[in-house]
Amino acid sequence: MNPIQTLIKELADVHGRRRESILPILQGVVEQEKYLSEDSMVEIAREIDIPASDVYGTATFYSFLEAKKMGKYVIRVCKTITCSMKGKNQVLLTIQEMLKIKLGDTTPDKRFTILETNCLGWCHKAPAMLINDEVYTELTPEKVREILSSYMKKNGQI
Repeated sequence: MNPIQTLIKELADVHGRRRESILPILQGVVEQEKYLSEDSMVEIAREIDIPASDVYGTATFYSFLEAKKMGKYVIRVCKTITCSMKGKNQVLLTIQEMLKIKLGDTTPDKRFTILETNCLGWCHKAPAMLINDEVYTELTPEKVREILSSYMKKNGQI
């Protein structure tokens, strides 16, 4: 048994082998592997005996279940109207300029990925972004530079 098969079997043992188990198993794979490979989705379908298209449909419906490899730090910028009105575009431009990549890309060193996402639930403190599980609010280009600089220093990039 390969490592992904072992992981999915363990997740199915915990969450069950029913249709309702798809999402928690997908979340467990992403937590461990950082993304969902085609092989992992096919293996989930096999393990809980449902069509692979059902697993893929669930995986692609949710924005936090990535189907491609991401950087160590996934930056998700909220794209709601509130964040847009409060300066989301300037925040996004600052991130792209600092990391020298475009929206949807990952830095060559695999440390950072920039994505837009739907509401993060922080409209009252817009604009907002998430770096992995850490929320940052009331962003300005200056604040974004400080935040990203601290992540880059952690990794010896500055």
